[in-house]
Amino acid sequence: MKTASFLIPLLLAVAGPNALAQAAAGDAAKGEAKAQMCIGCHGIVGYQASFPEVYKVPMIAGQSAKYIASALTAYQKGDRKHPTMRGIAASLTEQDMADLGAFYEAQGKAAGNTAPTALARPVPEPLKDRMAACVACHGANFSAPIDPTYPRLAGQHADYLYAALKAYQTDGNPHVGRSNASMRSQVVQEADGKKKPTFSHAELKQVAGYLASLPGELAVVPQSRLR
Repeated sequence: MKTASFLIPLLLAVAGPNALAQAAAGDAAKGEAKAQMCIGCHGIVGYQASFPEVYKVPMIAGQSAKYIASALTAYQKGDRKHPTMRGIAASLTEQDMADLGAFYEAQGKAAGNTAPTALARPVPEPLKDRMAACVACHGANFSAPIDPTYPRLAGQHADYLYAALKAYQTDGNPHVGRSNASMRSQVVQEADGKKKPTFSHAELKQVAGYLASLPGELAVVPQSRLR
C-alpha cells in the first residue's frame, strides 16, 4: 500500500470519527441558547486547554452541523476520551447535538470567512506524496469535504490537529485517546503482537502545521456569558 493512502482516513478521523450523520434537524436559534455551556472554551479567542493535554481548543464555528453532531456523538459514546467533552456530551440528546451543530454552522457563515477554491500554499515537498490523496475527501482547499460529516481542516489550530492525530496512537490512557478501527489501522501497524506507528509524531506535526497554515472558513466568534 502506498504511503499516500494512509493519510485520507488519517485526516478524516481527526475530527470525523462517527461516519453516521445525525437524523434530527437542527434549530440554530435553540442551539444558541444551548451553547452557553460551550462558549467558556470555544467562544474565547486563543483559549487553551490545559488538561489532559495543552493545546488551543478547536475552532468549531464554520464546521458543518452534521460534523459537529458526529463529533459530539463520538464523545458521548466514549470514542473520544477528553474528560470535559465527554461530560458535556453525556447530557446531550440527539436533538441537542443537532441544534448545536446548526448554531455553529450558522455562526461560521455569519463570520464572513470564505476559503479560496484552490490551495493558497503548495504542499511542502516532504509531505507532497503523503497528502496527494487528501483532496479527494476534503477538497482542493481542505475546506470543501465531500461529506458533511467530514471536517474542514484548513486553518484549524495546528496544536489541536496534532493532538487529535496522535490520540489514535495512544493506548491505555483514561483521559487521552480516540477509538476508531479504521483510523487505528492507518496510524498503527500491528503484527505478531507488536505495534509500530505508521507516522512518527514529527510527521504528524508537519501535517498539522501545513493544514493550519491554509486560509479557511473556521473561526472563533467571541461570545459573552452574560446574555
